[in-house]
Amino acid sequence: MPATRTLSRRRITALAAVPLLAVVVTSCGYGSDAKKDDTKPAVAAGAKKLSADTVKIGYFPNLTHATALVGIQDGLFQKELGGTKVAPSTFNAGPSEIEALNAGSIDIGFIGPSPAINGYVQTKGKSLRIIGGSASGGVKLVVNPKKIKTLDDLKGKKIATPQLGNTQDVAFLNWISEKGWKVDAQSGKGDVSVVRTDNKITPDAYKSGAIDGAWVPEPTASKLVSEGAKVLLNESDLWPDKQFVITNIIVSQKFLSAHPDVVEAVLRGSVKTNAWINANEDKAKASANEALKTLSGKALPPEVLDPAWESIKVTDDPLAATLQSEADHAVKAGLLKKPDLAGIYDLAPLNKVLKAAGQPEVSDAGLGTK
Repeated sequence: MPATRTLSRRRITALAAVPLLAVVVTSCGYGSDAKKDDTKPAVAAGAKKLSADTVKIGYFPNLTHATALVGIQDGLFQKELGGTKVAPSTFNAGPSEIEALNAGSIDIGFIGPSPAINGYVQTKGKSLRIIGGSASGGVKLVVNPKKIKTLDDLKGKKIATPQLGNTQDVAFLNWISEKGWKVDAQSGKGDVSVVRTDNKITPDAYKSGAIDGAWVPEPTASKLVSEGAKVLLNESDLWPDKQFVITNIIVSQKFLSAHPDVVEAVLRGSVKTNAWINANEDKAKASANEALKTLSGKALPPEVLDPAWESIKVTDDPLAATLQSEADHAVKAGLLKKPDLAGIYDLAPLNKVLKAAGQPEVSDAGLGTK
């Protein structure tokens, strides 16, 4: 497995075809509109063009998309693409990015596991492939320390998740089940009150006392800590090797078939960006925050940026086995009919890039193309 790296020193939104959950947004975003990103570096004069004039790349203005933030802003993708132009767009929700991919408005996207599974299942395996990993981790249970001091104290309390059926919601419901407690998945009522709250208003809900804690991704978790909350559990501690997928790279099957050289170049850019982040961590953190400032109008303050950055790991490995586990957790919670994920991965281009870089291949956990 190629090395993963902490970004410091050193949703399942309705995973499948249940109509009730089909429009749940991912945990990574706060809206649905795509925005053109005009900060991309210019193509070098005389650079050789690949088989496409342009590659349209979608991603979120979020630290869990650090590979895209840094790679696009610092020109690492453009360098690999030569005369083929990068045309980036940002999204604030997974469903809108999947819609854009299906419509041809983007060709490649950085996205969470839930919308990727949704897009694959709902089109009967015809819309996309997962072609690489991007990030792992970055999810925490944070609580009001005056009300909750141990994990057992969660019983009877109000804990927020981003939305019904999203990645963190499913993870929390699975954790509750493992504790032997009972919660109705749809209503959130039971031994713990699961309160579905949009990430952008969760800090205010915490300050008002409407919730006692939250199982949320970064930077929301660190924003809550800055308001006096304490980290009670890091979700990474619940997973083998403390890794689980939070961001994948997907591609339109049509684009992959027509422009494999462009896809390979983007993957080279991703692998080299992750390596650069590993070797230049402080610069990479500053670059990502500068990109966030450009895209959203506001940089993260150090008390939020630093702990959030530390808990996220960039990785070339898509951690395919954890994607299957997340789907299994959603089935167990009653939020998902068991999906057929066979063929969702095509890791041949990535493994070609990794081999050329002298790195070991990554696994599709039996969910790859035949």
